[in-house]
Amino acid sequence: MILESAPPDGTEDGEVTEDRLLNGRVRLLQPAHGYRAAIDPVLLAAATPAAGGDRVLDLGCGAGAAAFCLAARVDGVRVTGLELQPAAVQLARRNAALNGVADRVRITLADLTQAPGHLPPGGDPDLVAGRFDHVMTNPPFHPGGRHTRSPRPGKATSHGEGTADLATWIAAAARLLAPRGTLTMIHRADRVDEILARLTGRFGAVSVFPLWPRATVEAKRVIVRARLGARSPARLLPGLVLHGEGGRYTAAADAVLRDGGALDL
Repeated sequence: MILESAPPDGTEDGEVTEDRLLNGRVRLLQPAHGYRAAIDPVLLAAATPAAGGDRVLDLGCGAGAAAFCLAARVDGVRVTGLELQPAAVQLARRNAALNGVADRVRITLADLTQAPGHLPPGGDPDLVAGRFDHVMTNPPFHPGGRHTRSPRPGKATSHGEGTADLATWIAAAARLLAPRGTLTMIHRADRVDEILARLTGRFGAVSVFPLWPRATVEAKRVIVRARLGARSPARLLPGLVLHGEGGRYTAAADAVLRDGGALDL
């Protein structure tokens, strides 16, 4: 469903769609043009090992797809979404109200390179160093200057690294996590070596979970989970095959994407 309104309303041109995730349990307003959430944030939320009462930071939350999927899956979880782009923050706050979770999903406009710091108006008082039990994040996939930038500023910022590279995202997560807290990240499979290198020295107990498009195709995405200050060795897990015959989701993928099941990392 496409909705029309005059900017600024959380988009660059004022046009948004209302989409549904988790078989309709999550309603998501997102730009009709520009960056749009697909299945990555749903899988990210499913891989985040949060329980009721935990504090979770969605680092670079965009319109909030992962945050709202986690809130739908885990009763009582408290989520702070941190986002740099004012338009995305406006949409995420609208989505919190739309899903009836504004009391436990708070969206803060902030630069991850400076957080925590001065709390902006409407920010979450939970945004404190060492506060969060879990951080989940879907950082920009492309290194700065090594991809063709979208002409739409919001999409360009979401897809490509700017002043904050992958090392900066991981450092921000480490700064905001409580001792022994977990970081869960979804990213490109061809950057897993860089991710592991950046985790070394801060994180341990690393699990790498490949996402296979089909059973006979190499993984394009991986979910990586690590624990701050842990020393346990890394694990390479079987992963999840997303599509079967005819391009339909496999039963295992459906259990996560439609039924809200957790991923076992």
